[in-house]
Parts: sequence; C-alpha cells; structure tokens
Amino acid sequence: MSERTRSAFPEISLPLLVAFCRTFEEGSFTGAARSLHLRPAAVSRAIAKVEAALGVVLFRRTTRQLRATPAAARYYEEVRPALEMLAGAEERVHERGVVRGRVRISVPTTWGLHRLLPQLEGFAEAHPAVELDILVSNMVVDFVREGCDLAVRLGRIEDESLVSRKLGEATVGMFASPRYLERCGAPSSVEELAEHTLLPFVAPRTGRVFPWIFAGPEEEMIPAGPIRSFEDPQAVIALARGGVGICQIYHFMVEAECREGALVEVLPARNGRKRKFSLVYPKQAVSPAVRAVIDFILSRGR
Repeated sequence: MSERTRSAFPEISLPLLVAFCRTFEEGSFTGAARSLHLRPAAVSRAIAKVEAALGVVLFRRTTRQLRATPAAARYYEEVRPALEMLAGAEERVHERGVVRGRVRISVPTTWGLHRLLPQLEGFAEAHPAVELDILVSNMVVDFVREGCDLAVRLGRIEDESLVSRKLGEATVGMFASPRYLERCGAPSSVEELAEHTLLPFVAPRTGRVFPWIFAGPEEEMIPAGPIRSFEDPQAVIALARGGVGICQIYHFMVEAECREGALVEVLPARNGRKRKFSLVYPKQAVSPAVRAVIDFILSRGR
C-alpha cells in the first residue's frame, strides 16, 4: 500500500462513501440529503471531504446543476459494489436472515408498466427492508451514470458485460378505433396499409422509426405517416383511440381498449410476431437485496 493510500484511506469514512454514492445516484445534494435524512449542506461537506482526500473533483457545481465528472463515475463503479458487499457481510455476520438494501431498476412503459410492476404485489411483504426505486424510462439506461442495478430491455442483448434473463415474449398487432374504420374503411391486406394514416413511433435508442412486423419471419415495413410519436409508445395508442389512424403495438398494452371496444384489431391474421423482453444487470457480484429483486421478478414471470 502506497503512502498516499495509507494517508488518504482513514479520511474517507463509510458514511462519506455512502453520501458520495447517494449523491451520484440522485444527481443532487438535495436528493441525496432527502434519502439519507440529512441536510443538503451536510451532504455537500461530505462530498468536499471525499474530494479533498482523493485530490480530484467529483462533481462540477453550478447554481442550477450538479454534474458528476468522469472521475466520479469511475470511483462510483468501484465503491458501490464494495458497499453492497459490506452490507451483505453485515447481514451474514448477524445471521438475521433479513435482506436489506436499496435497489434501483429501470423499466420501460411497455413491459414495465403493463407487466412487471403489477407483478410486484407481495414484494414489500416478502422483503420489508429492501427499498426499491423504479425509474420509468424508454431510454437505454447507463448503469453507472444512472446508478441502476437492474433494467428491462427489449430484443437481443448484445452487451457482453451484462447478464440477461428472459422475462417473456409479447406479440404485436395493428389497431384502430371503430370511428377511424368507419370513416376510412379497414385494409384487407398489408399492401393496402399504404392507403391509410399510419402512426409511426420513433425508437429512443436509435432515433429511427420502429419497424412494423408481421406474421412472416422476415416480413416488415417502415410505417410512414404525418404524425410521429417519440419517447413513449403509449402515445400511438392514444392517437389510435382518438381516431387519428392505425398503430402497431403489443397486444398486452391494449387489452382494456379492445375489451371496451375503443380499439379494434386490424388484419389479425397478419399479426402475431413476437418480441422478447429481458431483465439485465452487470456481470459483477450483486448484493443480497438485488438478488432478492431478481429472484422475485423471475419467479412471478414463470
């Protein structure tokens, strides 16, 4: 161990590390202070002590914003797993059998709101000491920058640094309101879709229009229309329900609308292709709290 390491390490106590991690995750002194039941000034002083001990700037401060530096991201990536290991060690030493900790999960409005979140019934009773923070976003989360432990993602997971566990598959279909179909008629083939008002959705990850897929394994098209939706695919449901045009969306997202008669499935024989959703997390030792969330979610999906 170097002289610098020996002299700096005692200055960075466990509470200071906790304050640093919480500030990195929350993106503000105020948010970190709220979650730690401290005053923002106390958190600010804690960060200043860590910066002084390390000899680096961890956060750039302005009157309106607190921005983590690349050094903060690297430090967080090393420190947070260590804190999780300490928390797990404490549980094992005391043999309490109670899982404790804070877990942050990013979920999309698709599978997240309509499938995963309703399945969390009973989690608080099973793990009363686990705090679960849910980030609802259709963007691909940066695990380090966002401070997330878990995320739900669509499609094939190509990032080899992540563990991927299949949650399920969902079929897609085309839908329109009875009012639209009465006004414009129903298409009798995929080719006739070009004569209708289609409702494209632009994928947040790529910035490109999400392709429509059909029953054939290679059959797809890029829909074109005068109104495009961004960020949240629930927008195309609202447009279709309002009689604006035809959308393609997962069947599970419009079950209620179809049951109520607000939407009607279009060309049902050409629908049915599936897309896969997965629960993903970094390939590193996970805390007992994160493992508890993973196991609970996967058990409910079976």
